[in-house]
Amino acid sequence: MFASVVPIGHPVTIHFDGRPIPAREGETVAACLMRAGVPAFRRTPVSGGPRLPYCMIGHCFDCLVEIEGQGSQQACLVGVAEGMRIRLQNGAAGVGGGA
Repeated sequence: MFASVVPIGHPVTIHFDGRPIPAREGETVAACLMRAGVPAFRRTPVSGGPRLPYCMIGHCFDCLVEIEGQGSQQACLVGVAEGMRIRLQNGAAGVGGGA
């Protein structure tokens, strides 16, 4: 579904809400989570509606996740790293993560 435009590096494992997800150095968090079939990256503050990446270039903010305890990180702009811990963002940053 996605083709790399840069050389992809060594295999790594990231974790989304405790679930291990295979990735490769050089990929973005968003690309890896979408490829793994993650159904939502965040839930909106008002309605709790699920959101997934839309623009993949950092403009829409639909890909916000919690990375290593830091909320409101744009998954489409952050590269993966071995052992990275990512959580679904529930509402605004700091309100609490997912599972």
